[in-house]
Amino acid sequence: MSRAGIRRTYGAISGAVLAFIVLPLVVIVWVSFFANRILAFPASGYTLDWYTRALETDAFRDGFVTSVQTALFATAASLALGVPASLGLVRGRFPGRDAVQALLLAPMVVPGIVGGAALFIAFIEVEALLDIQVAGTLGGLLVAHTLIALPWTIRLVSASLASADRAIEEAAASLGADPLTVLRRVTLPAIRPAIVAAALFSFVISFIDLEKSIFLVGPGRTTLQIALVNYLEWNLDGTVAAVAAVQILIVGTALLVSDRYARLAQAF
Repeated sequence: MSRAGIRRTYGAISGAVLAFIVLPLVVIVWVSFFANRILAFPASGYTLDWYTRALETDAFRDGFVTSVQTALFATAASLALGVPASLGLVRGRFPGRDAVQALLLAPMVVPGIVGGAALFIAFIEVEALLDIQVAGTLGGLLVAHTLIALPWTIRLVSASLASADRAIEEAAASLGADPLTVLRRVTLPAIRPAIVAAALFSFVISFIDLEKSIFLVGPGRTTLQIALVNYLEWNLDGTVAAVAAVQILIVGTALLVSDRYARLAQAF
């Protein structure tokens, strides 16, 4: 095959993969405007009523607020814990470093439903030992979502630190900068794209989580994903598509804004 043919084949494959990823999102947004009382093709008309209904549904509003608050806390906590941990894992030399890194990254490979059940059992054991309620509380939910987000921060920041040029830090130190100044003025600015990417991924992973939340959310409290599942049990209309479209808009906007100010491509 000629070089031009290889390029065309590669372009066609890339286009097919991109369409496979993007097309479901386009369909969800499209369906959210259908006037059909039950989701079906073709559309009998178009309306914005499903967005109004989603906004007026208490479970969706309360779930959205809880999901955003939980995701923001998980993002902040994962950065506060993950960035120092990444510095220690990449720049430090201590026995058992590989084991610690594997342990911190384990939540990425454990199935969500298994992790949720394990956390619930662990919280019950803590309650039995300390006589303090953990499962079903906001604190327990925040801890669980921090554990969801932390591996993404460690993975992204560690990769950025490993590829960073140590000579720049050494040059700053040789010119009289103390370690804290080197960290603040050289290291952290160099890995800023990775930190922004870690914050974005942490927020999204926490915001869309269902498996752990369904085990740990307390009575009288819900997340947006749980509210969606509960709604789908008895309804199949455009309200769910409208809520999904809003989530796509939020995540897409966050991605574009983050890339505008931090050039996320440099983090990978």
